[in-house]
Amino acid sequence: MNNLNKEVLDIEISGIRRFYNMISDNKDIISLTIGQPDFPTPSHIKEAAKIALDNNLTNYSHNAGFIDLREAISNWMIEKYDLSYDPYHEILVSTGSSQALDITFRSILNPGDEVILPAPIYPGYEPLIKMCKAKSILVDTRSTNFKLTPKQLDEHINSKTKAVVIPYPSNPTGAVLSHNETYELASYLSNKDVYVIADELYSELIFAGKHTSIASFKGMKNKTIVINGLSKSHSMTGWRIGVALAPKELMSNMIKVHQYNVTCASSISQRAAFAAYTNGFDDAKPMSKAYYNRVRKAFDKFQKNGIDVNMPGGTFYIFPEIKKPNMTSLELAVDLVEKAGVALIPGSAFSHFGEGYLRLSCACSEKVLDEGLARIESYLTRYL
Repeated sequence: MNNLNKEVLDIEISGIRRFYNMISDNKDIISLTIGQPDFPTPSHIKEAAKIALDNNLTNYSHNAGFIDLREAISNWMIEKYDLSYDPYHEILVSTGSSQALDITFRSILNPGDEVILPAPIYPGYEPLIKMCKAKSILVDTRSTNFKLTPKQLDEHINSKTKAVVIPYPSNPTGAVLSHNETYELASYLSNKDVYVIADELYSELIFAGKHTSIASFKGMKNKTIVINGLSKSHSMTGWRIGVALAPKELMSNMIKVHQYNVTCASSISQRAAFAAYTNGFDDAKPMSKAYYNRVRKAFDKFQKNGIDVNMPGGTFYIFPEIKKPNMTSLELAVDLVEKAGVALIPGSAFSHFGEGYLRLSCACSEKVLDEGLARIESYLTRYL
């Protein structure tokens, strides 16, 4: 074991997955844990994959992805977010957004660099940063409704700062930045010599208005890497299609890392993605509406029971502050499983700033959610 990569030895399996794996074999447990949409992939997308298989489109694509797919993504970004990217030089199709993040960090980070992360935050960033021998700097956003502010950035940014991650809409909190809040961050960062990594995977799952990308503001596109994909918006988690968008000079180096990492994304998944980006413009709308109704139901239930919780602006997560004396969030989550038969993710999975919270995923059927909320309410009444 001493001969293994030290950075790999020091990282752990995601707290989300560890807890999910702990309870996944127990069929009596209501699991409100992972972000797996309960909607099927839209039929027209599945049909495109079948046609591709029947036509034996099973060869390698260009490293960056099929050009017609990159053109479709380019058109999508213009229509959806008023962002223009050259499909030949500024767009890369990845094996999920996680791989897009991996190649982004490996392309820009050197040992000793620092990356600012607003916390509580999805646990997938820190291990990637650590494997680059760089350092994660966590910013506590609990007092600002889980939204990163220029003031907070100014307290943490320094000569070692290489990048700032802007992960909105947020997993685990459901926080969404308004147009003005995004503008304020852009105004501050536009004059800083740092990269911005805008993880916008949930951009189609906003409950009111539309998503504003930080890359759309003056002075930001040339320093921003936008990460997106189809896993959540089109219920395509297993298809593993992500997207990275970046300036030409940076993208030319990201493609090198991507080439030696996976060569290219799955050709069949890319044909399915083409259908999503051309004919699936509104596929996320009914899903987003359903997620809003479910999240609202959970929010109302927690409020009724005196639990401190923010109403999310998007995603399908809700992040209530639930504390029990002398218990960590992990111990509380285990207690919920043992005494109420319902599983939520402990907030500590999202950094130590998530301690005292639990994340509930509403990416499940109405029936499952109703039963899960009833069990939580029963637990709160009896044990808190």
